[in-house]
Amino acid sequence: MTTELNPFADDSDRAFIWEMLMARDFVAFAARDWSMVATDFDEGRFFGIHGNNSANFDDWKPAFPTLADYREEWLRQAAETARFTYEEPLVDTLLRIVSLNQIDIRGPAAIAHKKFCGDIMRTDGSRETLAFQTLYFCANAGDRWRITGFAGYLRYTGKA
Repeated sequence: MTTELNPFADDSDRAFIWEMLMARDFVAFAARDWSMVATDFDEGRFFGIHGNNSANFDDWKPAFPTLADYREEWLRQAAETARFTYEEPLVDTLLRIVSLNQIDIRGPAAIAHKKFCGDIMRTDGSRETLAFQTLYFCANAGDRWRITGFAGYLRYTGKA
């Protein structure tokens, strides 16, 4: 589905992480189906930080101490998003305005830099502006890459 969009097609580790954090996440989010991404997480190691869209590190909070906490918020946001209709399919819009062009890997650890930067146009003429970034922490236990946590909802003022 998104092989032609994956900037890491020639690098199996980075390609896998990109598919997990972009294509699979967006399809699952649009479908409001957590089961599509549940195995992408390392539940026992998971921890998530909410940056409150602030450049001040003191504003960052441990909002998701467990995967269950994050799953609840992910499902809440997916349900909220589904209340609206959009000018183009949501997955297509997200693939257009979100970038994941930097994935730093060192041994079994990786940090993926996902940047949300752009507008999602609704059919009622309103728009939702996304302007934040998330750093995903991933680990490879030998069988595949999994998300161990993230620092998300961080201020982003650049371009995707």
